[in-house]
Amino acid sequence: MSELYSKQQTLELRRKHIGPSCKVFFSNDPIKIVRAQGQYMFDENGEKYLDCINNVAHIGHAHPEVTKAAVNQMELLNTNSRFLHDNLVQYAKRLTATLPDRLSVCYFVNSGSEANDLALRLARQYSGHQDIITLDNAYHGHVTSLIDISPYKFLQLGKEAKKEYVHVAPSPDIYRGKYREDHPDPASAYAEDVRRIIQEAQKKGHKIAAFIAESMQSCGGQVIPPAGYFQKVAEYVHNAGGVFIADEVQVGFGRVGKHFWSFQLQGEDFVPDIVTMGKPIGNGHPMSCVVTTREIAEAFGATGMEYFNTFGGNPVSCAIGLAVLDVIEKEDLRANAVKVGNYLMELLNEQKEKHPLIGDIRGVGLFIGVDLVKDRDKRTPATAEAQHVIYKLKEQRILLSADGPYRNILKFKPPMCFTMENARHVVENLDVLLEDLEEATGIRCENGISEKPACKRKVPSDMQTTEQSTETNSQSEGVSHIKRAACRQKNGFHTEKPVVPCKRIRT
Repeated sequence: MSELYSKQQTLELRRKHIGPSCKVFFSNDPIKIVRAQGQYMFDENGEKYLDCINNVAHIGHAHPEVTKAAVNQMELLNTNSRFLHDNLVQYAKRLTATLPDRLSVCYFVNSGSEANDLALRLARQYSGHQDIITLDNAYHGHVTSLIDISPYKFLQLGKEAKKEYVHVAPSPDIYRGKYREDHPDPASAYAEDVRRIIQEAQKKGHKIAAFIAESMQSCGGQVIPPAGYFQKVAEYVHNAGGVFIADEVQVGFGRVGKHFWSFQLQGEDFVPDIVTMGKPIGNGHPMSCVVTTREIAEAFGATGMEYFNTFGGNPVSCAIGLAVLDVIEKEDLRANAVKVGNYLMELLNEQKEKHPLIGDIRGVGLFIGVDLVKDRDKRTPATAEAQHVIYKLKEQRILLSADGPYRNILKFKPPMCFTMENARHVVENLDVLLEDLEEATGIRCENGISEKPACKRKVPSDMQTTEQSTETNSQSEGVSHIKRAACRQKNGFHTEKPVVPCKRIRT
């Protein structure tokens, strides 16, 4: 494929014309992607990369059914939603059919950020209140109203950046949080923290408009809330006159496999008041949606102010949305998420028994996190090691990312067409990298796995700078590339039993 510019020219033009806060993956050696298909991406030299991180290309990159739907509708008409068009109402009908009956009214917008911003407006208008409860490490979007409720972002500016109307509840993380896997009822304990936040806010004259949470935290570290947590939180928030917003922007549309929506993992007795959607909804086409109850929608409309979105719900976007729903069903991608996700979890748990760098494996369907640690007992985040792993996997043409508050969680959220062969390929490469890394750093020795009489942890020189920089700036968007491996591969593994088993939601 002939390219307009060389990779270096593209990079130079980007530096000249694109804002410096707009980062790229692998900043020391970014990849120039020119095409993609299914779960694979291709650079300008035709090199094929396995995509393990793209939850936007939900049903697979460049899916022909989506392309066909877009082109066919574009050839006929694209206009705004002030005109009647069947695509809009057909898509709203199909989309709401995947949700509990109460959630029946749609507002179509163009991005997850737009969806969450509108959800806050709906909540505040319906409740007549202003304050928002959010989770620690949460990220809900890039517009001002959402940066304000995203500790993942605003804490980069310092603790004083938190607004008075924002209240931060502990993330319901049973591996790193204050209530862990050995707690008899972590769901109730974490929900009780929310109740206390509400009471303290009310003492100061504040009123809660909404509690907002991703149904599973993504940027926050692949956190799966314990079952029953949302029900109890919703009860406390409703008693305070607020509403519950479930952010499904990253984790919806069947990614968990067993259910179409991740909030359904909590049980049939939980129904949020507002659900926001984004990323996977259009398989790469910019579209999103807010779905709510008739009561909340009518309260929003009672102001007399029209809500109009120029591109939201246009015929082309709705045609694409319908095609995505069709493919999820026709290709049985939810069943694939269960089958491949369970297989990937099994393979990763086998690696956990071999490698002390792996502290925890958590996930549902094709949403999985691998928590890397320097010490299993202390659960010390292995930040530099995680960055080393993703760069070395990139050299093997495997794209994986690391996230979480310490940037030590390897994130799996691939296109839903990901296969068992893909899962096996990634884990085999991960196995070799962890073996080499543990040998080089002496982590196996520190965890009592090595049989050597004397062993000291030796951080390779190429990791020292990365380790220092990531510990002092764990919220930075990019980490320097580790240029070379300073480790030798050894055959054979020593096994270690996993730590205390966690009580988790499972598929």
